[in-house]
Parts: sequence; structure tokens; C-alpha cells
Amino acid sequence: MTKDISVGAGAGLVAALLFGVLLKATTLAILLYLLAPLPILIVGLGWSHRAALAAVVAGALALALFVSPPLGLAFAAYLAVPAWWLAYLALLGRPGAEDAIEWYPTGRLLAWVAATAALAFVAIAVIASPDYDTFRSQLSAMSRRVVQVQVQRGRIPAPAQTENKADSAGTAAPQPSDEAPDPETKSEPNDLAGEVADALATVAPGLAGQGLTVLFTFYLWAAARIVQISGRLLRPWPDLPSTMMPRTALLVFAAALALAMLPGYAGVLGIALIGAFSAAFALQGLAAFHDRSRGRPGRFALLAGLYVLLFLTQGVAMLALILFGIADTALDRRRPRARGGA
Repeated sequence: MTKDISVGAGAGLVAALLFGVLLKATTLAILLYLLAPLPILIVGLGWSHRAALAAVVAGALALALFVSPPLGLAFAAYLAVPAWWLAYLALLGRPGAEDAIEWYPTGRLLAWVAATAALAFVAIAVIASPDYDTFRSQLSAMSRRVVQVQVQRGRIPAPAQTENKADSAGTAAPQPSDEAPDPETKSEPNDLAGEVADALATVAPGLAGQGLTVLFTFYLWAAARIVQISGRLLRPWPDLPSTMMPRTALLVFAAALALAMLPGYAGVLGIALIGAFSAAFALQGLAAFHDRSRGRPGRFALLAGLYVLLFLTQGVAMLALILFGIADTALDRRRPRARGGA
């Protein structure tokens, strides 16, 4: 146990270093920052969840003491604690039939990845801006900058310029008319770019939840592969195509839709959960496609076509995968049934 803690502390310092280099704001720093959760997941899957917890404490304390306490707290809430939690769940097991261990199902693990991603985003948002109005204004400012770039590239129409001042040639400004304005010809108070910016600020937590879910899933897979290659993986490699979340994931998704209607950070959590579970359902839809294509002729061509379609259509194919994953969970037809059941 002492060895596990020492190994975990070392991994936590490495993770803290990778996280801290983000302050350099260079391309290399961003790439190294993206690797920060891997050391914690590796020691969690290869040694024990206690080693991963020691990594969380060591990394957070190092950043808090040598850089700043808020950075240490952000490291713990955004990356370190989620990595420890997912490693802990991945190694859960209980005695089954014939003394075989029943490991934590990958479907439940995927659902927890989505929930953890949403909670991690809300945690870092609260740490950065405890006041919701400040958080919203910052999000709106970022969204306006993104939309401004799209306007400059010509992807979004520029706002209409309406001026009532005299032009440079000395033309007199139009005088106000006594006639009532025609409601059908009256210009809209908000331009398209402003509306897109407001919409982007609203759905930004969902997009962040989607991205974090995909990243956490990749981190968990990559860390497990590394540990498996080293021969230290404590559980057998699961059958990933058979991954299917429980139906309770649909209830969480429905609750998130209702939660998104609330004001403040409660609504942010709801939107983040919608995005996170959308990504999880898309990943399950992808797994179901792999599972259902087993043994079929031309399977490689089918899978290659699917990935090419995902690359070319992006959002449209992703929506189809999300719906496929939701239907797969709701119908529950891939899960093996117990013999002799009613």
C-alpha cells in the first residue's frame, strides 16, 4: 500500500506539471495539458484507486503551493478527481458464478463518464466565476468573438449598417416622417450575428460536455491500453462493441432537459448533461453498429463507410448516431437475457 501511494504521488506531480504548463499558452503547452489526466488514470488502473487518490492530492497540493491555490483547486475538480473516479469505477468487481469476478459494466461506466464530464465543467465554471452573471457575460463575450471571426470569413452575414447621419458629400439626413412605420418592413432589432452569438453562449455548456465526454472516454481507453501492454491491468479487456448504457441513462437525460429550463448554474448543469449524454449515446450508437455488423459480409466496408460519413457530414451523422444510441438503450435488445425468465 505504501508503494502504491508513493507511485501515485509521483504520477500526481507529473500530471500537475502537464496541467501547469498551460500557463505558457503555447501550442506545445496545450498538447501537454491534454495529457494531464493520463498519469492518474494509469496508476489508478495499474496499481489501485488509492494510488490515483494520492496522485490527486499530490498534484493539487503542488499546484496550490507553488503556483496558486485556485489553480490547484481547478486541477483537482476539472481533471484529477474525475480521473480517479473513473479509474475507481473501472476496477469495481464482485464475485459471480463459479467464483468469477463480475466487473463493472462498460455501459454503466460510459454513463458515469458523461455525468462526470458535465459535473467537471460546472465545477470549473463555478471555481472561475462564482457569480453566474459574471460567468454568463464572459461566455457571451467569448461567443461574440467566435462569431466575429465567422463574420470576417464570410460564413455569417455582417450586421446591417443603418445610420441617419449626413454622408461625406453633405447629403442631408432624412427627416422623421409623421407616418407610422410598417410592421412588415421594420428592421429586426438584433442582427443575425448577435442572435448566433447568444445561441452559442446558451449551448456552450452542452458543447463543452460533449467534448469532455469524448476526451474522458479516450483517456480511459488509452490509459487501459497502456496498462494492459505493461501487463498490470487488473481486469480483463472488455468487449467494447457490446457496451450499452442502462435505461436509467434515459431518465437522467430527461431530467437534464427539465433542469436546463432553470436559471443560473442549475440550468448550466442541465445543458452540460444534455451535451455529455448526447455524446455518450453517440458513442453507444457507434458501438452498436460495430456489434450488429459482426459476422456480416463486407463488415470492413460498412465500418469504413460509416467513419467516412461521420467525417464528411459531421453534425448530421452525429445526430443519427445519438438517435440510434437512444433507441438502442430504450429497446434493450442487445443485452443477453437470463435463461428461464418469464
